[in-house]
Amino acid sequence: MPGPLDGVRVLELAGIGPAPYTCMLLSQLGADVLRVDRPGGSRVGNPDLLADGRPTLTLDLKNADDVAQVLQLVERADVLIEGFRPGVAERLGIGPDDCLAKNPRLVYARMTGWGQDGPLADKVGHDINYAGIVGAIAAIGEPGRKPVPPLNLVADFGGGAMFCLTGILAALLERTTSGKGQVVDVAMVDGVASLMTMFWSMRANGGWSDDRGSNLLDGGAPYYDTYECADGEYVAVGAIEEQFWQQVVDGLGIQDAPPRSDASRWGELRKRMQEVFITKARDEWAALFADRPACVTPVLRMSEAPHHPHVRARDAMTEHEGVMRPNVAPRFSRTPAELPPAAGAPDALAGWGL
Repeated sequence: MPGPLDGVRVLELAGIGPAPYTCMLLSQLGADVLRVDRPGGSRVGNPDLLADGRPTLTLDLKNADDVAQVLQLVERADVLIEGFRPGVAERLGIGPDDCLAKNPRLVYARMTGWGQDGPLADKVGHDINYAGIVGAIAAIGEPGRKPVPPLNLVADFGGGAMFCLTGILAALLERTTSGKGQVVDVAMVDGVASLMTMFWSMRANGGWSDDRGSNLLDGGAPYYDTYECADGEYVAVGAIEEQFWQQVVDGLGIQDAPPRSDASRWGELRKRMQEVFITKARDEWAALFADRPACVTPVLRMSEAPHHPHVRARDAMTEHEGVMRPNVAPRFSRTPAELPPAAGAPDALAGWGL
């Protein structure tokens, strides 16, 4: 069956990172995505899973005839996604004014790190920079040590791609009543700031400190942290609620440990927990806590994750065209989505007049 976005046509001006990820998700959800790439391509490897699921048309956007072809494709599109630095699309002749003049119903999504305006708009940057200036990077890491980059999950894919996807879907929904398209300005710095909302709330209530590794959710609390085991692997403990914590206490046999309510003794409590966890291998602890409501689970490496019984049962990871990769999320009851062929459906170009 077609996915929930069946019938939606998306024109992707190929880039790297969050914009291709947004297009990958749209494709998985059933949209007809056409990827316009530069000569030589912009894939970052083979395979490049972020670029899969849609056919590619190679065009030189510095060539007037190729720009004219993009504008012809715009007439058939519902969505256009570009990830250029501010002003580049306008200089190429495919900016919002150019495209909306061709198709007033077009949703024109712009993905940048800093946004279309502001003092940093024309500066270079990456995930660590966008997340760094809104407080996210400084909050991640151990006390007394330097901040830790959280891969590029926070700005690129959380603050960027997910907000781009949300903006596109909202604009498409609004178009059903207005009949008009619009520009969606997605800035990763804006998205990360929004992702930090709960922590700003905690800070306003006196429950969050700038001191890294001293808070409830940053590893400061010994009952929300990771612990090394006898085999050098780790378990994750997330026993925030009291009833879960009591299960941890019973499972570890540390009834004599300092009370967790006394933050001044968290160091003692963490040391006591570590002394116990180091006595067994990770998977032994996982088995011991398997039937306890304690929020204690193994910390798996990427190579191990697809083999976890729950991951297998959910089919969250799957081998697709010979490559292990995440499956489609979320799931739909009536219009299930699925992973498309790497190069897109055989007839995918027909709807674009190609």
